Parts: sequence; structure tokens; C-alpha cells
Amino acid sequence: MESTVITVRTGGRPSVVDLTGQAADFVAGRGDGLLHVFAPHATAGIAIIETGAGSDDDLLTALDDLLPTDDRWRHRHGSPGHGRDHVLPAFIAPYATLPVLGGRIALGTWQSVCLVDPNGDNPTRQVRFSFLAG
Repeated sequence: MESTVITVRTGGRPSVVDLTGQAADFVAGRGDGLLHVFAPHATAGIAIIETGAGSDDDLLTALDDLLPTDDRWRHRHGSPGHGRDHVLPAFIAPYATLPVLGGRIALGTWQSVCLVDPNGDNPTRQVRFSFLAG
């Protein structure tokens, strides 16, 4: 298995960051296999979603509706409502595994590999790409 870690700057606000290009560069020329994308963080996830047409903002809005940033959370350190960020991985897993065919990720037409980070307290994230040859 081959593996690398990239650093992703998410800034100080909730964000959806498209990692598709970086993931594609990692698997380029590797043949067939599986790409595993993993965010080793308690408050971030990996989503396969359309970006650029508003779906990324819609996802953040849906998360705000489902998991409000208010004082209901028992986990209370960090910014107000930060406890909801620790619940996020139960809804958006911190990993995704994707098929790679001929050195290309087999994504659908509008699909992108994205880091979902609602936690503005940590502006820099790590993401691990691993390739398992088939």
C-alpha cells in the first residue's frame, strides 16, 4: 500500500474543500485498485458531493439545520456550539474508499471528493490518501 498525507487549509469558518484534483494526482499512473481518503480528525468528514453549483453551501446549511451551533451540546470546549462538530463524523464519515481504474478515480460525472470541516477552531487539517493496488 502506498500512502501520503496532504495539508488542507480550511480557514476559520465551516467549509467544504474539493480534494478531487489532489486525489487524482495521487493515483495517476497507478493502475487499478482502491483509493482510501481519511481525515484523522474528530470534527471533520469526507463526502462525495457535487461542488461549484451550490451543493457544498447547501451541505453546510443542512448541517446547521440538523446540528445547530447552540448551547444544547454537552461537549463544550472551543467556540459556541463546538459540540456539534464532534457529532459530525456520525453523519459524514471521516473516510471514503473509491475505485481506481487505469490510474483514474471512478467518480460519477458531478462527483467530487471533499473534506467537510464545520470546525472553525482548527484552520489546518491533514488528509491521508492511501492506494491499495488491485
